[in-house]
Amino acid sequence: MELYDVMRTTSAVREFTDEPLPDAVLDTILDNARFAPSGGNRQGTQIVVVRDMDARRKLAELTRTGARRYTAQKAAGEGPWNPVTPTRLSAEEIAATDVPDFWTTPVLAAAVVLVVCVDLRAVAAVDQDLDRIGIIGGASVYPLVWNILLAARNEGFGGTITTMAVAEEPRVRELFGIPDDYAIAAVVPIGKPVRQLTKLTRVSVEDLARRETWDGGPLS
Repeated sequence: MELYDVMRTTSAVREFTDEPLPDAVLDTILDNARFAPSGGNRQGTQIVVVRDMDARRKLAELTRTGARRYTAQKAAGEGPWNPVTPTRLSAEEIAATDVPDFWTTPVLAAAVVLVVCVDLRAVAAVDQDLDRIGIIGGASVYPLVWNILLAARNEGFGGTITTMAVAEEPRVRELFGIPDDYAIAAVVPIGKPVRQLTKLTRVSVEDLARRETWDGGPLS
């Protein structure tokens, strides 16, 4: 596929057929994705490739904690897991919320699940002393994750970035034997899409980019 076609048609895929993802194709995906940039070219990412269904069922259960709060807050009209505005919901209200299968099915139905981890010793988190949630460390791992999804699309497969399991990071680390110095950046289910979208809805360049300053007007 042409590069721009891949970029314009790589959607968040959560529904998969039962077609397998051969190791050779997964190797091709990762072999090309690994050329993503990272801070200082330190390449601190490690990927746990999970096919075992028992492990995936346990991972799906660990996903429910984050998804439960997300679902409860969304139903209450809040921004789920918003780091700026605290939730008004009580722990009891969140605990009583049912978690739709939407959150766990991709981990169970995909051909393979990638648990993407980043070595915190290899991350230059220059925002660590600011009075807000740190995000800069993600620059050393998420380009690789996105490259994986682009490469999967090019090979006729698809997937999505999921993060709900990170709410249970210590237990996910224990499940897969991940060292304490590593943060879990994403859980990425990959498989053959039931439907391959070819037209995605995104904001325009006019709504995306501002000229020179925040109040400088749109780029185009």
